[in-house]
Amino acid sequence: MPHHKQISLLLTKAAQDEYVLDKLMDDTQAPVEIFGFHAQQAAEKLLKAILAASGTTYPHTHRLVELIDLARSQGINLPDEFEELRYLTPFAVEFRYDVLPDEIEAPIDKSKVLELINNLRSWAESFIKERMGQEE
Repeated sequence: MPHHKQISLLLTKAAQDEYVLDKLMDDTQAPVEIFGFHAQQAAEKLLKAILAASGTTYPHTHRLVELIDLARSQGINLPDEFEELRYLTPFAVEFRYDVLPDEIEAPIDKSKVLELINNLRSWAESFIKERMGQEE
């Protein structure tokens, strides 16, 4: 898949997860696993878009720690606030399949998570725009 198309696809797919987050934000009945899953998915796709824009081949993984560490190893200066995204990784698989809702030890702060995802989106778009401008 061409470079620009892959980045666009990742950003579009992340926006779909962000849409779900917005819809679930004030829904007190929404399971935390569903909110956490879409937050993890949005973060994963945004991080992969950043990596793709830097010309870095990224692994097929849901582990946000691996993507954040890879970005940093490639000289991408991700703001420190995005370190907190690492804790969404269990929502990708473990909390969806292997853990009952009452077994999740620390419920997430939905507003803080949504703010982090929004900040990551803004940072990613700025980074990608800058990188794509350098290619022209």
